[in-house]
Amino acid sequence: MLGRGLESLIPDKSQESNSSPTPKPQSKPQVNSETSVFHIEVNKIKPNPHQPRKNFDEESLNELAASIRELGVIQPLIVSKVEIETELGTQIEYQLIAGERRLKASKIAGLERVPAIVRRIADEKDKLELAIVENVQRSDLNPIEAARSYAKLQEEFGLTQREVAARVGKSRETISNVLRLLNLPSYIQDAVSEKKISDSQGRLLLAVNDSQQQQNLFNEIIRNNLSVRELKNRIGNIRKPAAENKPDSLSSQNPEFTIFEERLQEVLGTKVSLQKTTDGGKIMISFFSPEEFQSIINKILSSPNEPDDRQLI
Repeated sequence: MLGRGLESLIPDKSQESNSSPTPKPQSKPQVNSETSVFHIEVNKIKPNPHQPRKNFDEESLNELAASIRELGVIQPLIVSKVEIETELGTQIEYQLIAGERRLKASKIAGLERVPAIVRRIADEKDKLELAIVENVQRSDLNPIEAARSYAKLQEEFGLTQREVAARVGKSRETISNVLRLLNLPSYIQDAVSEKKISDSQGRLLLAVNDSQQQQNLFNEIIRNNLSVRELKNRIGNIRKPAAENKPDSLSSQNPEFTIFEERLQEVLGTKVSLQKTTDGGKIMISFFSPEEFQSIINKILSSPNEPDDRQLI
């Protein structure tokens, strides 16, 4: 049609009368494979190595399996196609992007096939990002799983907290609060994951710098089932005498330094404090594992040609 003008759209009447129309083969409707649902054998779907969710409640899985037996899988899984070359030819498998809980429950229910949408993703980083975003947008991730997912988005793609927030549809403050949980010792992180303590209690424990006092308070939460208010009071009593001997905080003397502290914490993804000394001051950066230390170093030593959003001033 291109380049032939209006004649190609308006038929010549003389030609219509003198020649019988030639029937045109009807074209098949186009199918968008990105939204089409396929039924795929469960044994061909491999787990997602980037799955942020690590804990699957067995009772909850059995309840979902019972529902699937009765109603089927209502929401399709999301997978990507993987072609593996073998001696016998090309073998097709699928890597799970989102829906591991539904897949596990479908296996319990005895399904041989499950509905799935196949996404075409060539780049591994794109696959990683989609897998994380698809999963963190679900409401059933516990706070630690969500925090590790946000941290992975930051580390793998060099995103700021604001950029992570835009990816997953949450506020920057929410992302910042959740990421702070990763500054807790591993045993307290496990307790948050297992719902032995709440994420609010976990964040309150971050205010206790002394590791022994922090552990004592944690044990008291477990032993006496302390409420958030009771924990706040305990921490307040601990911090009062410590505040008398604490070096002056730069942020308490100059509100501008509060902005610097918050900005450093956002960029580095960990607790940062600015403290005044006799001759100047010091920056204290907290980390709780070799991996977190390496991540902080990588961010500090990254290329100076970063986006303006990552600049402190």
